[in-house]
Amino acid sequence: MFSSKLPAVASRAFTSSAAVKAKVAVLGAAGGIGQPLSLLCKLSPYVTELSCYDVVGTPGVAADISHVPTASKTQGSLPDPEAGAWPTGSEGGLKAALTGASVVVIPAGVPRKPGMTRDDLFNTNASIVQTLVEGCAEHCPDAVLAIISNPVNSTVPIAAEVLKAKGVFDPKKVCGVTTLDVCRANTFMGEHMGVDPSSLSVPVIGGHAGITILPLLSQTGASMTDEEREALTVRIQFGGDEVVQAKAGAGSATLSMAYAGYVFTENVLKALAGEKDIVMPAYVKSSITSAEYFASPCRFGVNGVEEVLGYGELNEYEQGWFDKMLPELEGQIQKGKDFAQK
Repeated sequence: MFSSKLPAVASRAFTSSAAVKAKVAVLGAAGGIGQPLSLLCKLSPYVTELSCYDVVGTPGVAADISHVPTASKTQGSLPDPEAGAWPTGSEGGLKAALTGASVVVIPAGVPRKPGMTRDDLFNTNASIVQTLVEGCAEHCPDAVLAIISNPVNSTVPIAAEVLKAKGVFDPKKVCGVTTLDVCRANTFMGEHMGVDPSSLSVPVIGGHAGITILPLLSQTGASMTDEEREALTVRIQFGGDEVVQAKAGAGSATLSMAYAGYVFTENVLKALAGEKDIVMPAYVKSSITSAEYFASPCRFGVNGVEEVLGYGELNEYEQGWFDKMLPELEGQIQKGKDFAQK
């Protein structure tokens, strides 16, 4: 089962070789999430080539990371001079960044600031994701896409519609990264239970924004009062706001999101390499509810998402949240589809 415990890459990266040849492209690699995420990917023995792409700064980021003594090759690309949606830059562009990629991680976009919701980010980030996924459709149509750019509830449907229009959509390979919700749930429940949070794997289902995030605390077996359950649920749902407020306008959840994105990416690479029993949450095309896209545990394999798993029994409290969450999630999905189909 999925665990948010960070793989012990620091000790093994200097001596281990990757199980398979895997190129990972990070789109938005010079940003607050992209830089630490790229560094963590450089440490992974499953990454043989790390491709960093952003509108500015990626040659420097790649040069810096390349000095870390691991076996993976690192390159940095800027947009092509003729790129319309992104500013001009040096030669290379998306083609160089994406060609041959096995996994593409997309944290590109503007971060949240105090008072902003994920929905406030929609217009800017939706356009960025659309442009980048068009590049993926052209240059690496078989890659697994790991989408971090918010609002994930809408950007994943945007990505899917772009790929459908290009004739290369594979629902097994388009994933919204919701790992951070599980990381937060594990951390906060570990504090509540007085145990090591890395020993926990709290199921979190639904989407990746506010009330669409539904932690299934009843499945942990932990005892808690109604007040404690409510406080933990809401803290998990709005954990991102906690970080935005603490940074006082200086940023959002970048380091924890980079960690979660790395954990997701490395587990995908393990599955692509043939390792068995890789199960972790992802926001994917799904038929287990009325929502077209839904986050739940998924079994990953050599073809990406090989099975979307159920989420078990909900208690009365969780069912109440589920009933409130589903219409909100479906509306955000439709918003993404409408944007892509314009």
